[in-house]
Amino acid sequence: MKILVIQQKMIGDVLISSIICNNLRIAYPNAQIDYLVYASTTPVLEGNFSIDNIILFEEKHRKSKLELVKLALEIRSSNYDIIIDAYSKLESWFIVLLSNAKRKISYQKPGRTFLYTDNIPFESSPKTNLGLAIERRLSLLSPLKITIPIDPEPKLFITNDEKNQAISLLENHKIDRNKKTIMISLLGSEKLKTYPLDYMVEIVDTIADTLENINILFNYLPKQLSDAQFVYNGCKPSTQSKIYFDVLGNDLRGYIALMNECDLIIGNDGGAINMAKALNKPTFTIFSPWIEKKIWSTFEDGKKHISVHLNDDKPELFTNKPEKQLKKEALNLYKEFKPTFFVSKLKTFLHQNLNISND
Repeated sequence: MKILVIQQKMIGDVLISSIICNNLRIAYPNAQIDYLVYASTTPVLEGNFSIDNIILFEEKHRKSKLELVKLALEIRSSNYDIIIDAYSKLESWFIVLLSNAKRKISYQKPGRTFLYTDNIPFESSPKTNLGLAIERRLSLLSPLKITIPIDPEPKLFITNDEKNQAISLLENHKIDRNKKTIMISLLGSEKLKTYPLDYMVEIVDTIADTLENINILFNYLPKQLSDAQFVYNGCKPSTQSKIYFDVLGNDLRGYIALMNECDLIIGNDGGAINMAKALNKPTFTIFSPWIEKKIWSTFEDGKKHISVHLNDDKPELFTNKPEKQLKKEALNLYKEFKPTFFVSKLKTFLHQNLNISND
């Protein structure tokens, strides 16, 4: 049996959709399972033996119809028995249309059901604490009538060399590994997904004031250096003494290995949070006002995984506003989302997950 799973888009999407591959591998141990993803997301798939081949969807396939046709024809020539399209957008529709797969599974959406043999309802509300992002993807396995117990948790795999490199990085910066180490997801993938920087200063100060013997690491990209510096400079000197500003992974694999040496993560929703969850680390997530919490607040249990959203405190600001409008208003809505709304939850999260009694 040959199976292709399609999930273009960002790191968090690709990591979460890898649970489809993981469960297929258990159900069909002898099948060939391939995964079509953006080239930039492959680091989160390294070491995952559920995937036989990673097929790259590159920039040229987005910009050139001819290149997209070539890719679709290559996939057609592979003669897949099953295609599971977890992306379900124009690019993947074209690939599915040209494929000769016997079974084609995706979400039930108006105007495209003819492309697929199995159209799965696109649920609007979660039934469990897994979150819609997980539940929707697992629903794509339902037509296969898989009888194995389903594992809903994404996985990341770290080599011994990567682990040792992360430990060496911490030791080279004189970080006391006997202390608890907290990663701050300092910035989102874009400004509309980034908690206001002056508010983030308050959050970092609160963490440092709440816990005495800790190390604090910032997660940011080189292009985000000035914003990261702004937060650092805004923190109190007592907080700055706990921040190791220059301790960063050299690349995405480096970040994963470094996160694995941390005790928990706090900050903006995004790939960093999803990767931390896949490493089984406690997470405290701040959602942008225009992102639906019910989709990405995965594994929410009020203790190990907690998330906050302005809608929790000021639902009247969201009444009768579609996503497009919320996105336009996101920066103004963010200003309403003051740290005082959730600082007590943050302190409780810290104490519960670091086994430190309340002061």
